[in-house]
Parts: sequence; C-alpha cells; structure tokens
Amino acid sequence: MKIKLALLEKDSRYLNRMVAAFNTKYADKFEIYSFTEPEAALSALESARINVFVAGNAFEIDTNLLPKRCGFAYFVDSADVDMVNGQRAICKFQKADLIYKQILSIYSENAGSVSGLKFADDSCRIIAFTSPSGGTGSSSMAAACALHYAAQGKKTLYLNLETFGSSDLFFSAEGQFDMSDIIFALKSKKVNLAMKLESCVKQDPRGVYFYSQAKIALDMTELGAEEIQRLVSEARLSGAYDYMILDLDFGLEQNSAEILKKAHSIVWVGDGSEISNTKLSRAYSAVATLEQNKDIPLNGRICLAYNKFSNKTGKTISDSEIRSIGGAPKYEHAETAQVLERLSALELFDKIG
Repeated sequence: MKIKLALLEKDSRYLNRMVAAFNTKYADKFEIYSFTEPEAALSALESARINVFVAGNAFEIDTNLLPKRCGFAYFVDSADVDMVNGQRAICKFQKADLIYKQILSIYSENAGSVSGLKFADDSCRIIAFTSPSGGTGSSSMAAACALHYAAQGKKTLYLNLETFGSSDLFFSAEGQFDMSDIIFALKSKKVNLAMKLESCVKQDPRGVYFYSQAKIALDMTELGAEEIQRLVSEARLSGAYDYMILDLDFGLEQNSAEILKKAHSIVWVGDGSEISNTKLSRAYSAVATLEQNKDIPLNGRICLAYNKFSNKTGKTISDSEIRSIGGAPKYEHAETAQVLERLSALELFDKIG
C-alpha cells in the first residue's frame, strides 16, 4: 500500500525537483499528485483519496474542506517555523529524507490501524543490556554493542528505555522527532505506530539507528510495561533491523521480567568490584528462584560482561554459573566517543550468542 501524497506549490521548479526526488528515493512509499493551482488540488483530494496534502504557505487552505482521513501541512521557507494558521509546517529547504519523515509522521496520525509496512518474519535478534550493580557502564556497553554490529553492516537499532537515559549521549543525527513523539503514539489509539516509528527514527553517521531522548525526562515515566512490549514488538516485526539493542533499568518484578522475556540474550554488566560481584550473584540467584516458582525463563539467556575492570582491585566471579563473555578496562581520561570506539572493537560482543 502506497501513501497518496498531494503537493501544491506555486514554484513549479521546486515542485518538479521534489517530485523527482521522491520518485527516485520513495517510489515504493508514495503515489504523488502535484499541483500549482489550489482548485485542482482540492478537487482531487476526494476523488484520488489523498492521504496527505502539503501546500505552500502562499496558499490559504480552508482545512474544513479537507477529507477527514487527509492529513495536512504547509510548506514554509524557514526551519524555525513550526505552525502556520494553526497547522503543521514543513521546511521546504531540507534533505528529502527529513521531509519524508515529517510526511510519514502526518500520515501515521491519520492512518489508524492501517499499515503500509510489510511485516517480516522474526529475524531480528534482541539483546538487552542492564545491570544489578549501578555505575558499571551498562549503557556504554549497550551503545558500543550497537556500534559493533553496525560496523559489520548489520542494521541495528539502539533503544534506550531507561527512565533517565539518553541515546543522545552516544549518537546524533538530524531530525525533529524524539521519544516523546513515540510515547504519544503509544498512548494514542488513533496513531499508526509502525509508521510513527519509521518517521521518528534517526541514523547516526556510524550506522546505528536510534530515537532521541524525550523532550522532558518525566515523559519516560509514562511508559508502562505493556507499552514497552508493544514498542519492541512493533520495531521487531517491521523487518527493518537485524539487531535491536535494549538499554534497560534493572528490575526483576513481573513487568520487567516480561520485557526481558522478549530478549534472545541478556547482558549484565559488572566491574569486578566486591560490591558489584555480590549484587550480580544475588540477582542471579533471584532469577533462578523466579524460574522455579513463576516459570519465567531468563537464566539461560544471561551472560556477564565486565567493564571498567581493574586487574589490581577487581575479581571475576568464580562461584557462579553466570557465563562470562569477557571484559574491558577502564579507559582513563577518555571522552565518551573514544570509549565507545574502543569498546565497540572488542570481540566479546560476538560471544553474546
């Protein structure tokens, strides 16, 4: 199913360039109708069953005349303009990829449960990173793992679901959408979640796909376990990714366990200190109890990675069944990007299984 897109623009040269660019890059996504006269555009909206209508702001469109299913926005010259006459605005002078994502976002908010995506089989491998012992750098390990797979040519999504975590600490890319938009979509029954996920995702120059941090940190507290499960399932079933790296707050209560059950592998991160090792061992025993009493199969999926490990003060856990995949030292005086570069080169990520 293609999105039927109508473009109304006085500048015929710009209009032709836009149509050519979209037909080249998104021929499988859009069926495009272009107009330079508003009367012709408005008369085609119903007969052609247009899904999204974008008009230059030189025209004043009476949105009450638009079909209910038709999303609308104005083209504007400046990226600083968000709204025109109470309607969404899209900057004309930006990359076609960013315009595409904004149009896709508008469509997702009017498409309801209809999906234009082809769902793939369950070929996406999900790896969850978390830690019973804080301060060990599990987020850095998760981001490095995403970089490791992306460097191998694997389409990899890094999904930071920590309450106060931030993908923007590790990755950057252009685009106006973030996790707050995803949370709104999860809360709304009218938004096509699959389309919204595609419209909001960004890609770091190093290849990793991610969602920027929520505008307000407290937005993340609105995410319930069922909504996180739906988010993970929708991203997996989209067929867009080979790997999905989940960065999670630690927890073994029922809701957290249900989220972990979606992971093929679970990586706990420790630093080899006495405190860290004790917490890891106690958490592993707790998981064993959960498996026995509540039939929550997690133990076999857990492996242990050491980070910030010191040969002088650190020790590996010797009296536990936790499978160790290796570790990394503490990189003194290194910036985040440098730490990620060194961590992502480690072979331990290939041992996750």
